[in-house]
Amino acid sequence: MNDLNPRVGPLLVGDVGGTNARFALARMVEGRPVVEHHESFPAETYPTFLEGVKAFLDGCGVKPTGGVIAVAGPVADGEIDLTNSPWRVSEGELQTLGLDPVRLINDFEALAWGAPVVPGAELASLGGPAEGDPHATLAVVGPGTGFGVSALVRDAYGREMAMPSEGGHACFPPGDAVEDEILRIMRRRYDRVSIERLICGPGLLNMHRALAEIDGRETHIDDPAEITEAALKDPDSPCGHTLARFCAILGAVAGDIALTTGARGGVYIAGGIAPRILPFLQASPFRQRFERKGRFHDYVAAIPTKVILHKQAALLGAARVAFADAA
Repeated sequence: MNDLNPRVGPLLVGDVGGTNARFALARMVEGRPVVEHHESFPAETYPTFLEGVKAFLDGCGVKPTGGVIAVAGPVADGEIDLTNSPWRVSEGELQTLGLDPVRLINDFEALAWGAPVVPGAELASLGGPAEGDPHATLAVVGPGTGFGVSALVRDAYGREMAMPSEGGHACFPPGDAVEDEILRIMRRRYDRVSIERLICGPGLLNMHRALAEIDGRETHIDDPAEITEAALKDPDSPCGHTLARFCAILGAVAGDIALTTGARGGVYIAGGIAPRILPFLQASPFRQRFERKGRFHDYVAAIPTKVILHKQAALLGAARVAFADAA
């Protein structure tokens, strides 16, 4: 990415997921993006995406000339139907509000841009060395409403390029006999079982029900939040076993993505779930499964794994892109 232009701004940045929409204004301060005037609301608050953006701009009293909005799903020809939301978003609509240049990017693409500028105090270690290779690719993965995957490709010359992807929809890779059974049970409901069917909020519920069937017991839980709440209170409960399996599979998937992308710069866990279960996740089999890569154990053992705690990491990434576009 080109050097950011500190004279441009403020610019609009946004992070629109399946559940919530977040907006802010971005400025450059001492060469680093800073976001302010944050506002977050459920996506269902406004019937259309454009109404939500307009309400934010009217409320903050500032008229940015351009911006970047990160969205949960693949962007094609400047527009997107959000994967887990009724909103349809387009760059053309945003331009009617006077935003030019304006761009839509994938939310995990924004997180890939944001990860290197998140302050160290806003990162929590999940194992491995303190730092990765600063000239190597880093990957960002994360469970939330869905499961996102991206990578920031870096080289020794300081060049960077974020790689948007839909890696969360790759096939679920069982790692032992129990996970073989989970896959078998899930195939009764889904012809093809992706990672996202298990490693996200709704996926946690799918996993809990599958494990209950394997154990021959009933479960009446119908909210993923109930599972995490019970697991954090009693790790030895059925819900605790579900969450431990969730963390183990997350580690296995993160290790696979590290191999796939060559992420020797580090693997960052984003999304809304990991920060809420952080102590449990740190004590879980996550790192063990991350490193369990056979002949490539040593390769992944040298890769740091960290949880992004910064709530505006995607907005920071969107800001980096917005200032580069406006330069």
